[in-house]
Amino acid sequence: MLPFDDIHAAQNLALTEELKRDTELLAVHAELLDMDPFGERFSSVLRDTIDQLLNGEITGRYDWATLNKTERTHAGTLVEINLQREFRFADGQAMDYRISGIEVDCKYSQKFSGWMIPPEAIGHLCLLVWADDYQSRWSAGLFRVREEWLNLGRNRDAKLTVKAEHRNKILWLWRDFDLPENVLLHMHPADRAAVFAQKSGQQRLNELFRRVQGRGIGRNVVRTIAQQKDYMKRVRGNGGSRSALRPEGIIIMGDYDSHRSVAEQLGLTPPREGEFVSVRVTSVRAGQNVKPYVYLDGRHWTVADDHDPAEIAPNLPATTARP
Repeated sequence: MLPFDDIHAAQNLALTEELKRDTELLAVHAELLDMDPFGERFSSVLRDTIDQLLNGEITGRYDWATLNKTERTHAGTLVEINLQREFRFADGQAMDYRISGIEVDCKYSQKFSGWMIPPEAIGHLCLLVWADDYQSRWSAGLFRVREEWLNLGRNRDAKLTVKAEHRNKILWLWRDFDLPENVLLHMHPADRAAVFAQKSGQQRLNELFRRVQGRGIGRNVVRTIAQQKDYMKRVRGNGGSRSALRPEGIIIMGDYDSHRSVAEQLGLTPPREGEFVSVRVTSVRAGQNVKPYVYLDGRHWTVADDHDPAEIAPNLPATTARP
């Protein structure tokens, strides 16, 4: 697959002739796209790395601004390590990785264009990575480090940055893609306060699934809210949120295939791996306007409106695909 003939071509319309002749850059670009055509694996690594830094299960944090300076500085190292673990890049000799036999350095920044490039990377390829939890966006591209394309370093370790007029020398792999949402960061402040006001981890989870409906809630959010090692038990039935919210008509779908099917039939975005989606449902009545519906427990169910009375929710299908 040629890098200019796929869905990513539109991201690189201004690519210079000079970059088109950079066979090493094109080879690494093609290899990375072959491993992750839609950026899904890369996106998951970035989400997990930010969550790892926040360490919500222990700290209760969900906001990048609450990290201390040392933790923010460590983010680049964690991104580098976690990408290598996910994609099994070989160790480089001069740079971080070897991809397609080519030395590649990895640089991450929370600020777009804020990549700090060491002088020893001049002449090599850099994998430039940006992710912003507030915008829920991320990008990654390849850049041939040339001295004339860099701003001179002014800090004590002489780190360099890419000149604004030379950012068109970046060959994008994934440009301005969606970062899995940090639900706690983006939910309404009043709803978030109501969740954290609950005394126990189970009560906080119940309130979270009650207030955040129709949106993917990742396991890290559950860990941060529950702050308990057995956090998954707090979601399931038999005393967890599923059984606690069932009298209110709320179902909580996980990433099982059978649950994903229910979400799709209800017209919702199905949970991705490691996610949950809650929604209040109501039974379909004669004469009701046709909306997406699902057949469960011998009846048809659809997403409830605010005026629909609470009904005991149906049981979700049996699960076999994932734990």
